[in-house]
Amino acid sequence: MPVSIRKTFLNIENTLIEGGKAASPPLIMITAAAVLKNPWAGMGFVDDLKPKILEVAPVLGEMLTDMILQHAGSGGAVEGYGKAAVVGLNGEVEHGSALIHTLRFGNFYRDAVGAKSYLAFTNTRGPANCPIMIPLMDKNDAGRRSHYLTIQFAIPDAPAADEIVVALGASIGGRPHHRIGDRYQDLEELGHDVDNPAAV
Repeated sequence: MPVSIRKTFLNIENTLIEGGKAASPPLIMITAAAVLKNPWAGMGFVDDLKPKILEVAPVLGEMLTDMILQHAGSGGAVEGYGKAAVVGLNGEVEHGSALIHTLRFGNFYRDAVGAKSYLAFTNTRGPANCPIMIPLMDKNDAGRRSHYLTIQFAIPDAPAADEIVVALGASIGGRPHHRIGDRYQDLEELGHDVDNPAAV
């Protein structure tokens, strides 16, 4: 079965003022999502998800990455990134996880933006119009707290019970007026090694 995409969703959010103070430069957050027929819908419990992963995940990874880049201008402009999947009520959370937790999906985005850190993520199940959250972090530095952001959106008619919403998120910039420091300052103050932050 070819990938059956019912619709795509694109949203651009520009934060111009935060805390009553102008954001200079503004924070830009971009969301790109696809609403697709769950490739395992109606098949009962499926032991081997890999055939459909190979068929569907690369198509989504390439398409959603292209949508992000078209509006970011370039991969280099993207600073924060993340991903999400929400499965309709007749599917398994594992179905959404299968499509986003594979290098055949994520590497399109990772390579396009020149990232080093892993993609922050959520994978959940929900009805149409449920909140969809995409956590973001710095694409090269997981300890850079200024880029700990969350995109929240909803699609009024998705996911249907037999659908999955798969999404990528991006930020150009971090939180305006960020002032809580980075993880490394805490580690230094606590006397912990960066390579062993839990001190175990």
